Amino acid sequence: MKLNPQLKSSGQVVAILVIVLVLLGIGYWWLNSTKQQMAKEGKEFANEALQKIVVRHDVNFFGSHLSPQARMNFPVSAQQEFMNEIVQMGAPVGAIDLQGQMEFQSQFFEPHGAFHARINYAARYADFDLSISHPVGRWQIDTIGFVKQSEQLGPGPAAPPSPAASLPPSAPPASSAPPAGSAPPAGSAPPGAN
Repeated sequence: MKLNPQLKSSGQVVAILVIVLVLLGIGYWWLNSTKQQMAKEGKEFANEALQKIVVRHDVNFFGSHLSPQARMNFPVSAQQEFMNEIVQMGAPVGAIDLQGQMEFQSQFFEPHGAFHARINYAARYADFDLSISHPVGRWQIDTIGFVKQSEQLGPGPAAPPSPAASLPPSAPPASSAPPAGSAPPAGSAPPGAN
């Protein structure tokens, strides 16, 4: 009779351990699937932001999805100026490949991501950088950058800079001395010979 209560209590301990392990397994599965879902949603939001801001020039989407800190960095006038910079570039040429990844604080919580895309236009390109997060309730834009790169030069040399603009203030006027590094045309008299 004394063995029976011991077996009964050890059976209860095993049952409790099994229940705890099952609950831990379900909890881990739920956290992992939620993490994967949030990572997918984050990438989708980054692509949506790229399309709406760079391709469709939607200033309302831009302004309504800024984080509180980003709103301080981008007041309404700066939002419009930022969007005008993008509009001036025209329509992107070809597909835009957005690269980046999502990361999580404490393995499963506080998702945030950093993304980059090179956007080709007819005569030049621009780099687009975006960082996003999901603190409470919705995705938001934490930082955003759109950097125009210099125009792609066609064949032939670029025009030299203006001599007057490159001379220091103490240098003689441009008309009395040839620009640095330039030689007089063949067959011409040296300067000051007239």
